[in-house]
Amino acid sequence: MKRSKYVTCLTAAAFALGTLAGCGSSNENNRRNLTTAASADSTEENKPFDIFSYDTQKKTREIENLIDSKFYFDIDDKIKEEYYYKGILAGLDDPYSTYYTKEEMDAINEEDSGEYIGIGATVSKSKETGAIYVVKPLRGSPAAEAGLQQDDIFIEIDGVELTTGTELEEAVKMIRGTENSTAKLKMYREGEDDYLYFDVPRRVVQNISVEYEMLENGFGYISVDQFVDNTYAQFKEGVDYLTSNGAKALIIDMRNNPGGFTNQATRMLDYLIEDKSVVNGTDGSFPGRLLYMKDKYGATLWENYCEDGHSVELPMAVLINGNTASSSEIFSGGMQDFKKAVLVGTKSYGKGVVQITYPLEDGSGVKLTVASYFLPSGRNIHGDGLQPDVEVEMETTLRRRTDLPHNEDVQLIKAIEELGGDPLP
Repeated sequence: MKRSKYVTCLTAAAFALGTLAGCGSSNENNRRNLTTAASADSTEENKPFDIFSYDTQKKTREIENLIDSKFYFDIDDKIKEEYYYKGILAGLDDPYSTYYTKEEMDAINEEDSGEYIGIGATVSKSKETGAIYVVKPLRGSPAAEAGLQQDDIFIEIDGVELTTGTELEEAVKMIRGTENSTAKLKMYREGEDDYLYFDVPRRVVQNISVEYEMLENGFGYISVDQFVDNTYAQFKEGVDYLTSNGAKALIIDMRNNPGGFTNQATRMLDYLIEDKSVVNGTDGSFPGRLLYMKDKYGATLWENYCEDGHSVELPMAVLINGNTASSSEIFSGGMQDFKKAVLVGTKSYGKGVVQITYPLEDGSGVKLTVASYFLPSGRNIHGDGLQPDVEVEMETTLRRRTDLPHNEDVQLIKAIEELGGDPLP
């Protein structure tokens, strides 16, 4: 029997969107550390805004004068101003820190809260090439129905060419649009002789965040696509349903999960792990510690511990791949550190830093990298990723399929084998 829940997801979520937002816990240590950090910030001496030196101001005026006297086309002052702000953040040379216009902030808030209008594709930006590509089309979405596949690269959106300098948020804004409009996409797909063209209708999308089912061999299977504000509740529902119906083992699929709210990942860990479980970390032994974060000064910004009094005592495996990132790495890495599950698949993405999005007075916002996170063992996996316990590659043609049957999924089959289960029919 298969049950699924339709819950909130980012329109075109990226690995960069793993966030500390909403990561507070009822744990007293968390509240104390966050309060201490806030107090330290509030007592810092207010400094005058002197980011621009005299030479910088002079050069800026020189450029402005050239634009005013020479630039041929009309100028939209609002757009130009927004790109000044974007430029400040781009100058940090951090792919995860960015400026959001008010419209972009509104879209992000809409996506986190429920339905949104779009084509229903999770996208990201390649670390190596700068290309914007499809991580996966969401099940039942316009993107899936139109035939978009994993790893398809956006060349043009509605006639506008994308370059390696195109920001992910800018591409997301172009992909989104008004309901019942059509996104005209020019795409590159490896192995094809020419570009592919798609007319994808934009409509209201309800993303599937958690899906679960009992496999025919008695194993419980749970797929987690994103970490949004109620993913934990849906995950708990899935675990409870499968365990109460006699699941022999659990397989948790984190493949192609780009992350999201950190607190959802740690609460899911908490639900599976015994509260006083211990991992001997590089900085000592802390019973039940699931995650901790350090700021630029090396101070502990936040930490999370098991506290719900619940655990699941079943054999488990977690499926990961190169698109498993951020909060999904927190979950998978925690399961590995506590030896609660065997990791099966390929090396994960390797995002070990955390962002907070700060709203500004005019409704715009700034997302900044504020900390590194550390797994229970003290590992920081930024740039390295998680190494699976059992490495299993998947052929590209199979990996791209959105309708891949379980009995053709070589990574799932290997996980079942590792847990001693019967083969799928």
